[in-house]
Amino acid sequence: MLRTSASSCGKRSIPRAAEGRPANGDPVADDDPLAPFLAAQPAVVLDGGLASELERRGADLSDALWSAGVLQRSPESIRQVHLDYLQAGADVITCASYQATLDGFAAGGISPGEAVELLRLSVRLALEARDAFWSEPANRRGRLRPLVAASVGPYGAYLADGSEYRGDYGLGRGELRSFHRPRLSVLLEAGPDVLALETLPCKLEGEVLVDLLHEHPQARAWLSFSCRDARHVSHGETLADCVALADGERSIVAAGVNCSAPHYVEALLQSCAPGATVPLVAYPNRGECWDAELRAWRPGAVEPPQLEVERWIDAGARLVGGCCRTTPRDIARLRRRMLDRSGGSRANATGEP
Repeated sequence: MLRTSASSCGKRSIPRAAEGRPANGDPVADDDPLAPFLAAQPAVVLDGGLASELERRGADLSDALWSAGVLQRSPESIRQVHLDYLQAGADVITCASYQATLDGFAAGGISPGEAVELLRLSVRLALEARDAFWSEPANRRGRLRPLVAASVGPYGAYLADGSEYRGDYGLGRGELRSFHRPRLSVLLEAGPDVLALETLPCKLEGEVLVDLLHEHPQARAWLSFSCRDARHVSHGETLADCVALADGERSIVAAGVNCSAPHYVEALLQSCAPGATVPLVAYPNRGECWDAELRAWRPGAVEPPQLEVERWIDAGARLVGGCCRTTPRDIARLRRRMLDRSGGSRANATGEP
């Protein structure tokens, strides 16, 4: 997953969290892969930034494919980042498929067949990291078997011009369907536990993706939007209206906000919690702003996610993590704060990297 840019930047019952479901780490035949986690701990811990973490470790993200290019050049580095997030305590790791699209690979001179294989590879790397982590008995102590989420970024991520933080594509519903349909199919065939339909800037794109999931009735996904202020997604619709896309949709197991300024998150959650019918998700960036023209980070009010996690949970979040510029260390600290809040849990981090 490439979480590359920053936006311009009360407790409730959770209807989807089934009671009495197994919470011992074994696979369960259930419509909602998040249910065992929600039954066992205050929140599901997501991972943090992938592209920014790869860059911090020396990866070259200067081309338009960004982290998707690393799939081709250095897949082992992606697998290692996944493993480090698991060691930090992430319950879910998200594949390096945010920027990986068939159109984007074609523009980079990659054949259709190789593009499909790279999409599959993004899922396989995460599955391999999860299996390697879970094969160590010490890692199973107090933990549920982590999930793998295949990232589905917005059309704007393919453009690589920052428009995933505006939503001004000028495309209709049919064009968005044609863009997203083949990638969804390939990713689902690769066998992730859940899809992360993330960093969506507008309600229309959310509607299209939810509708496409009707073609895959066994698929489960969360839906999250980039937001420009304390109430609205990047294109201008309210987050509450966008979260309402989950109403009555069996495929959507959570909805909320990601890759947005952290100081907006609490108010955003509060704005949609009263009417939400699924668990809310929150994984903002650290607060810096991405300049798409300069392809560089501009200073912002940096707020590591662990400092706010209790307030997000109080505001209704049940999936929490980080996005751009957050690290495994941030996620380890976030998990500890979440568990400290509840006086401990059966799911504990194995240690801070």
